[in-house]
Amino acid sequence: MSSVPTTAGDVDVDRLGFVLPHEHVMICSPEVRLVWPESFDRESARSRCLSRLAAAKAAGVDTLVDVTTIDYGRDIKFINDVSTTVGLPVVVCTGLWNVPIVFQYQPLEVLERFFLKEITQGIEDTHVRAGIIKITTNDERMSPAQENVFRAAARVHRQTGVPITTHTEAANRSGIDQQRVLAEEGVDLSRVVIGHSETEDLDYLRGLLARGSYLGIDRFGADNVVDPEAAARRGRPTHQQRLHVVSTLCAEGNARQLLLSHDTSGVSVFPVDWYDQTYPNGRFDYIPSSVISDLLEAGVSQHDIDIMTRENPKSLFANQAAY
Repeated sequence: MSSVPTTAGDVDVDRLGFVLPHEHVMICSPEVRLVWPESFDRESARSRCLSRLAAAKAAGVDTLVDVTTIDYGRDIKFINDVSTTVGLPVVVCTGLWNVPIVFQYQPLEVLERFFLKEITQGIEDTHVRAGIIKITTNDERMSPAQENVFRAAARVHRQTGVPITTHTEAANRSGIDQQRVLAEEGVDLSRVVIGHSETEDLDYLRGLLARGSYLGIDRFGADNVVDPEAAARRGRPTHQQRLHVVSTLCAEGNARQLLLSHDTSGVSVFPVDWYDQTYPNGRFDYIPSSVISDLLEAGVSQHDIDIMTRENPKSLFANQAAY
């Protein structure tokens, strides 16, 4: 039986249950924390994360996937602490969001060694190994440095079986170029999640689906209630538009390639009061407590919801090598 490494140790994929596949326990500026540690109130952050993770668990979430990379503030000891305290297993990622300068001028093999170390040996001095690779582009075509990251991730994926998840800007159709590079490296695109596929450009989404990838419909709750026009200018759909995208793709028979999540955080670089006022539904429990009933009303069957939230994550994480 296949298993995936988590903060609770290796978990059989059959026991992952209801999974949130694109979340962040904590987002911060690691360089600032390093040189100005008093700028970070760890106990306050811990209390907030415990509360938000506990709410997710109470709402029925069984596993959470944290896609925070090292350059985005990943703190493995913090993640391990809060997830273990709550009793909610977290799958942690390796990979990169931006491409730090130290990696921009290094051979591709250096990136490979880094990703492999975190997958096969563990992250920093903890027992936690990475169970997914997170990589990012925003533009229609990726930069040479980003391409190096994608090719390194692809090669490590082929060695380990660890799946790949991406950050995209759907308005720029950046998932197309991501699939191109990964396919050139021999990646089975059915082991890839094209993240933030939150667009009403259904032809773009259908093209990604046709090549076999999962689509991450993963910003439920990310509706800016203070300035909705700002979200619209960035090409971000409304809640109703997200529901329409999911219901349409399910009606077309694509439920087995869709994953639902929030892309929210326990605590982030944003002031807590501002974040809660601006994104009141930006919580880990929003999908199980509210979105599922909205999807049912929109015509999505419970069977398809179970596929998207339980069966698809199980399939995504299957076939990893044991270490």
